[in-house]
Formats: sequence, structure tokens, C-alpha cells
Amino acid sequence: MTILALDPVSNQTPAALQNFLHQCQQAAKKAHRSQLVSISLEVDSLDPLAVLASIFEPTERHFYVERPSANLAIAGAETVLEFSASGPERFDECQTFIDDVLANAIVVGDQGIPFAGPHFFTAFSFYDDVSTEEPFPSASVFVPRWQVATRLDRTVAVANLIIREETDIKAAADKVWRAHSKFSGFPCVDRVFSQAETNPRISLQEHGTEETYCNIVQRAVDRIVAGEFEKIVLARAKDLVADTAMNPMQALHGLRQRFSECFSFSLANGHGQSFIGASPERLVRGYGGMLTTEALAGSTGRGKEEDEDAQLGLALLDSEKDRHEHQLVLDSILRRLKPLGLQLEYAPTPSLRRLANVQHLHTPIKTALPVGVRLLDVIARLHPTPAVGGVPRESALAGIRSLETFPRGLYAGAIGWIDSRGNGEFFVGLRSALIDGPRARMYAGAGIVAASKPAQELAETELKFQAMKAALFSK
Repeated sequence: MTILALDPVSNQTPAALQNFLHQCQQAAKKAHRSQLVSISLEVDSLDPLAVLASIFEPTERHFYVERPSANLAIAGAETVLEFSASGPERFDECQTFIDDVLANAIVVGDQGIPFAGPHFFTAFSFYDDVSTEEPFPSASVFVPRWQVATRLDRTVAVANLIIREETDIKAAADKVWRAHSKFSGFPCVDRVFSQAETNPRISLQEHGTEETYCNIVQRAVDRIVAGEFEKIVLARAKDLVADTAMNPMQALHGLRQRFSECFSFSLANGHGQSFIGASPERLVRGYGGMLTTEALAGSTGRGKEEDEDAQLGLALLDSEKDRHEHQLVLDSILRRLKPLGLQLEYAPTPSLRRLANVQHLHTPIKTALPVGVRLLDVIARLHPTPAVGGVPRESALAGIRSLETFPRGLYAGAIGWIDSRGNGEFFVGLRSALIDGPRARMYAGAGIVAASKPAQELAETELKFQAMKAALFSK
């Protein structure tokens, strides 16, 4: 990878940009292969979601994630490079693709700006393999044509393009210049997400029945007691159908407003389907040689009053069933990361993680990331964690396949990004829905252990459905 500190756009001319891209083309001809050219430029403050919504096209891929409490938002759309894989080696194959692209990349601009340079937006399904009928492959990576991100009150715009020996340099330069010129003209968020005049007619149907889910939970408890596994996570699905096509950007706006502590996200496949959600769970974050992850398991609701909320939290901390479920998750994370030689640091007892409508038992984990161990190496060992799969992993995953009656796809998958320096962040695809025109399939799950009661697990999943239902119904 070649890094250049020059600025070929700001305070320059279209001719200067064209001359720069011509030099990149000469490098492509010399190497006898295409070059990824990534141009970063700090711009005036923008709302990345407003930018994405302004140019949203169902036939274009996009990636979006926002965590308002961390002052973080990033959007990328359209595709200049993409890759997909399946099977147990999918993480290694995606890493090889990333390495190959970066080996032939020219990165331009101040790389000290947060989110400068090319980013690889990545999604891994819950299982290693998915059917060919699923809207997303089991592993996908793409580099967007453009990217806008905000972090710590700074905004950066990134243009990515592929320069080949036969590329029309003038046309490429004109396209980058026109895109740069647009960044002062995007509307504010209130204009993009104006209130609709009418509410659509919507029907909601359980995939199966509530009684079916309770029966499945009881069957899982019986298998736990028989020693087949210690914990299993079982999900429900609800299908929502409206009389008009749903706008995933509108739903995403509702999610980020309601759940500032969560990762509000949208991932579109370019064929009309979008996977959106508001996930409370970080899988991993790697930055500057440090790695953070977490155990998040054991749930209860929020109280209407402060005293009630505190009592619910204390009851969760004292719950033998929830503490056992949480400990299974923590022990599995520690066990799976041990072969990587990581010195993991964590508190001896869990704390409470309070969200808008639910609170969880939470144990943050941090460690230095040794040279040679990369983010996808860690994810390959962790995913899926017991918080969304079970313990032991292999028997729990087999149990999920035998008990659930719908494909998970990206539900409970690993979604995130990796930058050109190997930094990145991944979260778990929870509290989510797959949107396809007027239809949306919503997902919610609960961890089942020997002490689980079917009615209580049903109530927990219903609580988790509320976030997505509210976002999809809001206009």
C-alpha cells in the first residue's frame, strides 16, 4: 500500500486531479494490474445518514452504522470491489482478499483523520453456510465508491475508485470532482425524514405461534437436562407486511433516536433487501494494538419509575439463572481466545448494561493484540458467541438447526468494518429485521438454560421485538 499525504482535490483544480489519476494509471500499467485509489478529505459537518438517505437506491449496496453515545457514524454506498465466501475458511478468505487489495492500493490524504482511507465493510452470517436462496452470502466484503463518516466532531469524505490500464482518466476525475462538489449541498436530517401524511396499513404474523415457541423452549430445557448442551439461544421470527414499501432509512432514523447506546445499522445487498437493527452487543473492537470485547447475557426489563428500575436491576444481578447464563458466555470467550496468547483483563463480577427498554448483565474484556494476530483471527474464534449460539458451540448450533423453523441469515451474525491499518469494529446483528419492499421479517431470541421457564423466555423475546416494531411503524 502506498500512502500519500497530498490533497488532490481541496484547493486544487479538475486538471490537477486528472493529472494525479494519470500517475496512478501509470502505476497500474507498470504493475500490470488495477489499483485501488482512495482519496480522503475532511469536510464540513454532515449527517452521514442524511447523506445516505438522500441518494438511497434499493439497487445499490450500502453499509451504515451509528452509535450516537460514542459520537460515531459511518456510511458507505455503491461498490468498487466486492468478495464473498462460504464455509469454515470464510474468515481467512476474506482476510486474504483484504490483503490483496491493500497490496495494490494508493491511499491519499491525511490518514490521521478518523475513518480516513479505504474501509472494508463486512458481514458474516450466523452459520458458516447459507442456502443460495438467502439474500446475503455467508461472508461478504465490499469497498464502497464513496464513504462519509463522523467521529469526535470531525467529518471525512472518502472517494474510492479503481484505476486500470484502460480507465478513462478524464471521466474518472470528473466523477470524483462532482461528488466532492455535492458535499456542501446535502439537506439536513429533518428535511430528509419528514413526517408522512398517512400511516400504512400493516399486518403482523408470528412465524409459527407463541405456543410453538414455548414448546420449543421446553424441548430445549429437556435436552439440557439430558446433558446434550448447557445453553442454547432460540429465536422467534415475526413477519410484518405493509400496503406500501418500507423505507429502511426511515426505520434506521427511528432506531438511532431511540437507542443511542446501541449500534444502529443497515446493510443492503443491492438487490432490494436491507438488514437493519439496533444491536446492543459489540463483538470486537481493535484499535492501536488494543482489543476489546464483552460478555453480554442475562436480561430483564426497565422499570417505569427509578425505584422499580433499580429493583429490576438488583434482581437481575442476584438471579442465579441469569448469572449462570452470563458465566457460560464469559467462560467460553476466555476459552476460545486462549490459544491466541491474549492476556485478557476483566472484572470478577458482571455489571448492568442499561438500554432504553432492557438491561443486561455485562462484562467488558480488554487485551493487547499481539503482532500477527488480526481482527478476523479473533472473530473466527469467537463467532458465534454463546450469547447468540450456546455451549458447547457445536452441539448448540446443531440444536438450533433442529428446533428453529426459519433460516437465521445475518440475524446474530458478525457485522462491521476493517480499515487499511487493520483497525476495525464488529457488532452482533441483534434486535434486527430483514426488509424486502413491503415485507419485513423481525428476529428476537433468548438464552435457554436448565432453569429457563418457557413463559419467561417468551416475554423476554417480546420485549426485544418492541424496538424494531416501533421503528418500522414510525413515519
